[in-house]
This record gives sequence, structure tokens and C-alpha cells, in this order.
Amino acid sequence: MNASNTDNGYLKVYTREAKKDSYPYGLAFGIHMAGSEDGKAFHPFNKNYGILFAEAIVLPDDSLSPRGVKEPKVFVPAEGGFGIVAERVMENGEPDGDCADKVLMWTTKDWIHFESKGLVPADEVKGSIAWGGKQPSDCVEVDNAVLRKAAEYWNPVYHTQTIVPECVKLTSAEELDTVMAQAVYSDGSGVKKKVLWEKEGIDFSRPGVYEVKGSVQSPKFTFPLAEGFGDPVIFRWEGKWYYTSTSDNTGDVGLYIREADTVENLFAKDVIQHLILPYDEKRELIQTFWAPEFHVIGGKLYILFAVSGHEWGPQCHLLKLKEGQPLIEPDSWEDPVRIKRRDGSYLTEDGITLDMTYLKTKRQSYVVWSYRRGMGKSYDTGSMLCIATVDEREPWKLTSEPVLLSRPLFGWENVDHTINNEGPYAFFRDGKVYLTYSGGAANSYTYAVGLLTAREEDDLLVVSNWQKRSTPVLSFYSVEGEYGPGHNSFYEDEDGNLMIAYHGEKDPKETLRCDGIRRVHFKKDGTPVFGMSAGEDLDPKLGSVCMKVEIVAD
Repeated sequence: MNASNTDNGYLKVYTREAKKDSYPYGLAFGIHMAGSEDGKAFHPFNKNYGILFAEAIVLPDDSLSPRGVKEPKVFVPAEGGFGIVAERVMENGEPDGDCADKVLMWTTKDWIHFESKGLVPADEVKGSIAWGGKQPSDCVEVDNAVLRKAAEYWNPVYHTQTIVPECVKLTSAEELDTVMAQAVYSDGSGVKKKVLWEKEGIDFSRPGVYEVKGSVQSPKFTFPLAEGFGDPVIFRWEGKWYYTSTSDNTGDVGLYIREADTVENLFAKDVIQHLILPYDEKRELIQTFWAPEFHVIGGKLYILFAVSGHEWGPQCHLLKLKEGQPLIEPDSWEDPVRIKRRDGSYLTEDGITLDMTYLKTKRQSYVVWSYRRGMGKSYDTGSMLCIATVDEREPWKLTSEPVLLSRPLFGWENVDHTINNEGPYAFFRDGKVYLTYSGGAANSYTYAVGLLTAREEDDLLVVSNWQKRSTPVLSFYSVEGEYGPGHNSFYEDEDGNLMIAYHGEKDPKETLRCDGIRRVHFKKDGTPVFGMSAGEDLDPKLGSVCMKVEIVAD
């Protein structure tokens, strides 16, 4: 294709070849996108990972039948914007007999936000929209401004500039420590970073002007931090840092806590694993001590986790810390309580429940958890996210009926015969609730983090108040050398940075879960970035700074 208008660029839609061990059906048969300024050289968006996915079919027995797409096309509707249509196929790419003469359709104005129209009769679409006067194809001409904004949104954000003051007036070395650098990123966003200033040669007792060099500091944790531990949670309590995780990859059974003065020391070689809830036949604490999370609820500290008895089947429980007791002692915690519905019955009697998390808005306290029926059977529902309200005075008991929030309908969520929505965890920013969760296989390179968002002021039990992103925000395409990142949590460090902790694998063929941590970046438009590598966060070439310091009399 030759460029016809220098003010225009081009956007292309396509699927990829499925490769069992590196990019299976559920990913390959999604809609991928690429942009070009001249119509010849196209550059993939989203690192060549899919952006739009067909939804699975919910069968009469409540199980899921995954779907994919083939032959995606794009067109310009008569009313403006853009339309994308594709043939819906079975997960493996074979024809889907249930949608003859129909196409899946999405519309968009900016190639960033997409509205799914579902299955639409092909003739009806063609007749009512008239394809904008042109037959659909895999490529469409767009305004360069649209192309640039879409490319900026879907492509990595990276550090481009470091700014420090030209000159500052100071009276002490302590004041110099407070002078920070502004790291600027490719989308125009910025963040303040500490600087380690070289103070040698400066006499803070004598007025004068000095040139001072410094090195910009940024949170940096080398992956992997710990091997054999999944679902990591990092938490600050009364001046100390604490860590807990699922530890059954190590062969241990029970709940463990680490304590340290810094987050880095939580992963020191000699760190002590404090067993706070051991294997116990009498209390039927036998197996699946899974996904423990610290939460302050009503001013009290709790741990939410899932455990099984003699018969396998994890169920959500809650541990409460006794008043004024240290976290790392077994006797500091009350007996576990199994979570109940508002009528006093357990969360489920016909499935498993796990990965419960807690969040509180100005409106209400909520819990979100994963629920699954028929695991391993023909009527397996896949793990689903449910939400309900709780009273913070009795957080072990729901105050509303559970509401189904999300199912693993997208190809990346039910990829390669793994049907998961699990590991929810929330943070708040600028009046929004960001609820991450994980899909795909927890011990596989396909594991990935998805995102649900809502306004904090809204009733979170109303599913339509949530927006579910169609593509994951963190996957094995996000950061080189990290495979299957997922089941994450968040914490804020001493400098106010929002940090994400997660587990992944070192190799796509491994299943040993390993912990990682990185900073969450926020784009200029407020969008969170969960997969920024250390080099994208702070370019080493831009890490050295220099400024003048004028020492003035106190």
C-alpha cells in the first residue's frame, strides 16, 4: 500500500500463527494491531500481544466454550469512527457453526477504547453502515494524530529526560537531600525521584557557590527475589515491613510471615520464616494454605486466606490479630474463621472459594473472591470473581448476596484449557477503584494480570459500574525474562511510590513461582502502567545529574 496523504497514517488488524509452546490458540486468535506512517513498514502495538478477544460461550451447564477470531477487517462507518469485524471461530481456529452469516463487531473512535457489539448479521451491518463506501480490509487510513495517540497508548512508556534545578539556595546538607529530580517519560508524564548528591567539597558553614553531581535513585528489585513462593503480599505495620505468600511450592504447609526493617531485607538470604499457622489435624488445617493477605479492617489487622481440611477444597477463612500482639508469633492470632454468607451458611457448599481480598470506599466495605464449581469435570465453570459487602465490625460475614463480577471469557483468560479469574487486589487513585486480577494458568507462562475499573463513588455491586479491559495489563510480553506474571498485590513505599508485587517464572518451561516487585507508573492521562521495566523507569544514561548549589547564611 502506498501513502496517499502525508497527513494520514495507517492502522492494521491481524491474527497470529498459533504456537503451542510460545503463543497458543487463545492468544493467537485475538485481534492484534499495528501502525504505520507510510503504509509499508508496520509496527505492532502492545508488543504484538492481542488487544481484542472473542468471548467464550456460556453453555447450559454453566461451563465455558472458548472462542477466537479469524480474518479481522476494519472499515469506516458512514457515521464516522471505525469498525472492526471478524469471523468468530472455535478456540483452535475451526469454523464455529453457531454463527454462520454473522460477524463479531467492535467500534472505536481512537483505537484506544473499543465498544463490543457482539455477534451482528453480516448483511445487516453491510447494509446499514454501507462500510463507509469502501469494502472492509485489514488496513485503514487514519489521521496521523489518531495514529500517534494510539501508538503512544499501546507502546511502552520509557524515560526520556531528567530535570533538576539549575541552582538552589541551601543552608545545610539536610536541605540538599530534599532536592529531587523530575524524570520525564515518552508520553509527557513525570515522577519525582530521589537523588544521591555528592557532598564532598561543599562547606555548608561558608557561603559560596558549588557545582554538585548526583545520581538519580529509583526503586529497583532484581527478578527473582524469592524462588518457590507465590501470591506475595508486602505490608507495613507499626514501623516494620512484613511479607506473606503461598509457600507450598517449597514443600511447606502452613502460613508464614517475614519481618524486616526494609522491603529489601524481607528477601535477605538469612531472613526468618515465622510459622504463624501450622498444619493441624484437630482444626482441619491440612492443605492449601493459599494466598494470605494482610488487611486492616475497622482498625483491626486480619489475614484473609484459603485452607482445606482432610478433603481437598480450599475455602476462604479469616485470621484476626489479637490486640497489641506481635505479628510473627502463632499465639498472637485468633483461631481461623470460615467466611459465611449473610444467612449464616458458608460461601459455598458445591465448589471452592479462595483469594479473598478486601477494599473499602467512602460508600461501603467489600470483599472480592474467586469461586469455582466442578473443577476438572465436564461442567467446570472456571474460577469466577464474586463481590459482596461486609460490615467492618464483622468482616467474616457478608451483608449482601454475592454478585458475579467477572468470568474468564476472553481468550487470554481461558487460554490453553485453563479457565481462571482469580487473585483480585485493589488500589484507589483519583476517585477510581482499580481492581487487578489474574487469568490463565497460575504455574504457566500464560498467566497474566487483568484490570477492572470503577468510580469509587458508585455502588460496586452493580456490575455495569465496572469496566473490564479486554487485554491484560501485565503478561509474559511485558518485561523480558519474566514469564507468567500474576497474582499480584500493591503497597506504597516510603517515598510514596505505588509498588506491585507479583509472582512469575524465570523460564517459559518452568513452573517454579518466583517473586518480583516494580514501581507502578501513571501516564499523563492517569492510566496505570504495571509492566515498566527498570530500564524504562530509569534510563542509566539519564541517571547522572548536575546542578549549582549556593550556600547562604542561616
